Amino acid sequence: MSTRAGVRAVYPGSFDPFTLGHLNVLSRARDLFDEVVVLVAVNGGKQPGVDEEQRAAAVRAVLPLEWSSVTVAAWRGLTAAYCHRHGAKVIVRGVRNTTDLQAECRLAAMNQSLGVPTVFLPARPDLVAVSSTAARTRGT
Repeated sequence: MSTRAGVRAVYPGSFDPFTLGHLNVLSRARDLFDEVVVLVAVNGGKQPGVDEEQRAAAVRAVLPLEWSSVTVAAWRGLTAAYCHRHGAKVIVRGVRNTTDLQAECRLAAMNQSLGVPTVFLPARPDLVAVSSTAARTRGT
């Protein structure tokens, strides 16, 4: 009988703000992997309201205390570079629709070429319309 080390996954995003949809994807990722790092990243194409350290603190504040297998980190750089540096074996991404899936497939191909595969988790039907952009617009 062989034993293997726990699998660490990274769930990257700008999380501006962290929504119920993000929380649901994270909850399901916890069931699949031994550890999950919520990687609050800088996306040059987005203009967040606060910096990545503040967004990371906001994510930490909403995570249930009993989720001890989940950590939160702020990062400036490629997600694959973080994975290699911190021993993460897989990237987790949530997808709401075919538009998300097309964009995510392009990112997944790039990350795969850098040696890190991606797992897609589809949004729960009642959370498909939830987006950070909409939450910011509403001010919630």
